[in-house]
Amino acid sequence: MKIRRKLWAWLIAIVLVLAVAAAGATVWVESLYPVQEAAQAALAPAQNVTVQSTDDSIVFIPDEPEVGFIFYPGALVPAEAYAPLLRALAENGVLCVAVHMPLRLAVLDLNAADGIANQYPEITRWAIGGHSLGGAMAASYAAKNAADYDALVLLAAYSTAELPESLSVVSVYGDQDQVMKREKYAEYRGNLPENAVEVIIPGGNHAQFGDYGHQKGDGVASITAQEQLDATVQSILSVLAGE
Repeated sequence: MKIRRKLWAWLIAIVLVLAVAAAGATVWVESLYPVQEAAQAALAPAQNVTVQSTDDSIVFIPDEPEVGFIFYPGALVPAEAYAPLLRALAENGVLCVAVHMPLRLAVLDLNAADGIANQYPEITRWAIGGHSLGGAMAASYAAKNAADYDALVLLAAYSTAELPESLSVVSVYGDQDQVMKREKYAEYRGNLPENAVEVIIPGGNHAQFGDYGHQKGDGVASITAQEQLDATVQSILSVLAGE
């Protein structure tokens, strides 16, 4: 009798664990952001930019790349959602590599950039960056591997690690962004090099750095997604050019 009761107890426990896991998985799936139409279009091949997709990344390759850029996506956002931004950079000579993160969380693979630059030995100048949580993780990676990178790009993100003066940094965010924690941004502002460039996009918000729809808690942008993209591209190209 006691054995039977124990078996029933174990069975009930297992069922409860599975139920909780299933509920958690459902919540996680419902939290994922979808790829929108503009991003889907930007993934299509073009005459001057080759798009390669693998299990690990999406690569935008211009005809004559001058610099490389490794990009970490924001939390719960697919790498594909940043295709409009990365394609625009590729059209300006930047080879862009957007890495796929496990469970769409960059915090689970801080070292996702390992070995990517070695795949393109013809490129001698590299930048790394990302959006939101992806930007923070890219900054932590850059702090540990600063000798391998010329620049860091932070989109609505901040660095919790102190960065060397040798690293060119641009920090871009929209003034309507209600997702990025401003107090944390101010707290960690001192971790950036003294020559870091800060760009505040009037009317820009948090989500329009990618194309994945509205983000919960975000402010309403007063400019179009294209206008925010154009300002972002110009800011990134400036730091990559050493301006």
